[in-house]
Amino acid sequence: MDKTVRWVSSPVNVLLILFLLVILASSYLAYFPDIAFENIDKYYLWVVVYFLIINIVNSRRRFFIFVCIFLVSSFKISLALSMVWAKRGFSFTNWGLKGPPGFFENSGELAIQMLVFWPIAWAFCHVLKPRISRAWYWALMVMPVTAIMVILGASSRGAQLALICQLLIMNYRTLFQPKVFIAVALAFLMMWSFLPQEQKDRFSSIGEDTTSRQRMLYWENGLDMIKDNPLLGVGFYNFAPYYEKYYPDDILIGKAELPHNIFVQVGTDAGILGLVVFLGVIVIALRKAKGFRLMGCDGADEKLVGRCANLSLIGFLVAGQFVTVAYYPFLWIHLALLVSMMNGFRIQKIKNGRRLRQE
Repeated sequence: MDKTVRWVSSPVNVLLILFLLVILASSYLAYFPDIAFENIDKYYLWVVVYFLIINIVNSRRRFFIFVCIFLVSSFKISLALSMVWAKRGFSFTNWGLKGPPGFFENSGELAIQMLVFWPIAWAFCHVLKPRISRAWYWALMVMPVTAIMVILGASSRGAQLALICQLLIMNYRTLFQPKVFIAVALAFLMMWSFLPQEQKDRFSSIGEDTTSRQRMLYWENGLDMIKDNPLLGVGFYNFAPYYEKYYPDDILIGKAELPHNIFVQVGTDAGILGLVVFLGVIVIALRKAKGFRLMGCDGADEKLVGRCANLSLIGFLVAGQFVTVAYYPFLWIHLALLVSMMNGFRIQKIKNGRRLRQE
């Protein structure tokens, strides 16, 4: 009902609607249509949430408030769970760290939320640094620090590999400068020293333990499913029942689960057609963030927000190679934040241009 709200156009809008149409077609033609339509809300609700966010968060001020809500909510989780890990002496448990009920209860999904959270918190702290006191700056820096602690304590190998990728990509241009190289090396040394020995042993058993072998079978057979059903896949959320019916000898852990890979998940759910749309969304998101410039900032901070937005997305993509999270909030909320940011600053730029012409 707000009169300031105007329809926000973006190529992301078109791709999300197109992806929804592909999923609906895949559900109608699925091997198990009942299962497909039982799960259809796991995607279309994110489309609703996305359009609500981009059309309501339509100014720099609203975007700032929305990001603050996102940061405070994520920080509440990271602070509490980093304290839990510290209180148990940074020791290893099979369940890692357990988040609140919902999307982040499982340690793997919890760790991905922290991968998404810490780069945004990092950018927030550094952009505000010239405008706040030193005490406030270091207080805000607790956000990314506790997020990284949760990633290390969550016992998720995929998330920890994603964190390494994020740090290397973050510093790749200056990595061989002595100060940066030493800082990154010390950071990796500290993270490695914090990891419990049991977690280090899990890295040495990659590809050999039952969990790894089962996931590789999921990926291998999932690719076969896509080859056999290239246009629209086997049907939305049909991977598990299809796998149990056609690959019963490749089940090592009692029953078939989801494929533990976002691209295999989308490919089996919606075929190559859906996978192309999904990849298109990711490419557009990366390009838009890369080209973002923060008005009013000079030097390194000018591009920092866009770079950190891409680090956030890269964390999701790398960790998503080992878990089934294509329809979790990570990507869809990221897209809403990105489009809202672009739109809010574009409107402000237009207003500034009008004001200068009037003067």
